[in-house]
Parts: sequence; C-alpha cells; structure tokens
Amino acid sequence: MSVALAVLTSDPNLVRCELHRLEGQVALQEEGRSNAVGIGAYAQDDVLLRRFPRDANLTLESLAASHESEALLFHGQRLPVGLSLEENTQPFRSRRWLFAHQGRVEGFNALRAELLAPVADFLKRQIRGETDSEVAFARFLQKLWDLGRADDPRLEAEVAGRLLAETARELSKASAHAGAARTSRVNLLATNGYIVVATRLGDRPLYYTRLEGTDRCELCGLTPDTPESQPGVVAHRRRRSVVVASHVMRPAGWVELAEGTTLAVETDLSVRHLTP
Repeated sequence: MSVALAVLTSDPNLVRCELHRLEGQVALQEEGRSNAVGIGAYAQDDVLLRRFPRDANLTLESLAASHESEALLFHGQRLPVGLSLEENTQPFRSRRWLFAHQGRVEGFNALRAELLAPVADFLKRQIRGETDSEVAFARFLQKLWDLGRADDPRLEAEVAGRLLAETARELSKASAHAGAARTSRVNLLATNGYIVVATRLGDRPLYYTRLEGTDRCELCGLTPDTPESQPGVVAHRRRRSVVVASHVMRPAGWVELAEGTTLAVETDLSVRHLTP
C-alpha cells in the first residue's frame, strides 16, 4: 500500500506553516521505506513535480516548495523491482491536474486494454508507466474531457468528485466482472490547484481535517502575545486549510471517510461528503 496527503489552503504563503502544524499527526512512510516518493504543487500557472531520493529524510516541512502554493499532493510507495521509478512515481500530472492512487486494481494486467479502450489517444500517449494508477488517472481525465471541463478553473468540486467516484467504481467493477478473487482497493485523490477531491473505495482508510486560523506559529515565532502590528500575525489568524491524509497517527480532530464516500473540497474550503 502507499501513503497519500493532500492540502488545500486559503493562504499560499503559509503552506509550510500549515504542514508544520501536522507534525506528529500524519505519517509519510509505511512500514518499509518507500522508494517512489513525489509531490506536486503550484506556482501561479505552473505545476511543479518533485521526486525524492529513496534515502531522503522526509519531514512534513520538507514537502513545502520554496514558492507559494494553494494546493499540494504527496504520494509515497514502494514499487517492485523492475518498474521505472522515474515513470511510475506518483503523483501523476496532466496540465493542471495532479492525481494519486492508493491500492490495487485486481487482475489489472489482463484488464489494461479493456480499461484503456474508452480513453482518447491523446490521453493514452500521456501514459509513460506500467501501473494501474496511471490508467485510473487517464479514465478520470477522459470523464473531465467528455464533460468539456478538464481545463475549467471554475469546475465545482462536487462535479469532479462524482467523476472521481465513478472512476473508482468502474475500475472495481471491471476487476470483479473479470473474476478477480479479491476486491480491488481504489482510493483516489486529485486536485487542479483550486479544489481537492478524494474517494475511498475499499477497506483502507482516508481521513480529513480542517485547520483554522491561530495566533501561534513556531516557524514564524508567533505567540498570542505577538502584537498585530508584526507582519504575518493577521494572516496566520485568518488562514484556513483542509487536509486529506491516509495515515493518521492521532485520530483526534480527524474525520474518517466512510467506505464508498467521496470528499469534495471547494475553492472556498467548504466540504461535502458525496455518496452514490
């Protein structure tokens, strides 16, 4: 299995501070060290991907880019020997979309051609790796393009979330119809920098929490006694974020998504639970 983390914040200048607040609450590694670790973030109109070496000493703060970013998506996993780390490390990117997948589509090798059949050629050409995760991304992108909203900055999180949930269900059903002995685990997360959506389909949990503004920040040296005239005080009190995580160390303050539920986080950071 793998580890995933997504953040959407109201103040892109404070994303490092928000990550620092999560120390001790979420884990970035499972048992056994990940060898394929990546993070995607935004810098105005650019989408940036970073890969981390397998021996990197990962901390939450180290995930923050040097530039401001409203959203980020992290994924870490251990890929089997023989798979290219460069081509198969998540998150995957297409234009402004970042995508991560946890779990496995059972019987995928026999299903690959079938799953790609409805995908347009230009999306197939974007696939460089060999995993079911990248095929899942292509299926999700196809739904966005079919709707004519793949590049729409005003796309509602509820719409994207329902498409993501449809993708997960279709993958699982294809596996079941092919006679897979096990039920597929398909947790999917996606963001275009404006919204975040995440769907849980299987027995591996996903959680989310809201971070409200505060007058404390260890990174910036702010305490409740710091005068408002000092730069950053007001911004820290007004900041808000929503965080989605797969591996929570302290569940207090976190909400676990029910199996079969999709989380839709809008641009205003309002949250909705979507069910079939």
